[in-house]
Amino acid sequence: MDLSKIEQDLISEIKLTKIQAQVFLLVTTEGKMTADTIAKKLGISITEASNTTKSLVEVGGFIDMSETEYEAMHPRFTSVNMYRRMCERENIKFQRNVTVDNIGVALENFYDAARTK
Repeated sequence: MDLSKIEQDLISEIKLTKIQAQVFLLVTTEGKMTADTIAKKLGISITEASNTTKSLVEVGGFIDMSETEYEAMHPRFTSVNMYRRMCERENIKFQRNVTVDNIGVALENFYDAARTK
């Protein structure tokens, strides 16, 4: 599966920024991690990683496990949840979106594999 296609769908359908999409995909596919680890893996500053993880909590993409650790919920739930919140922010009628549904389906095996190591 090509994660760059999913990244583009997260940006176009859910209105995430490029860095939000990258951080969301990293944590979803590799499991919970700290902002420090995210920063190292993506080559960004710790401040940018921290701000991005906090913004993903706000849009429904992450839960904060502690003050320093972040985790994604199951992608089938999370993709729809982020889309619903985007619709509320943008004042768009929430309805089924096949592309958003497919994000969750495409990430499900990655998510499960990262949590059953």
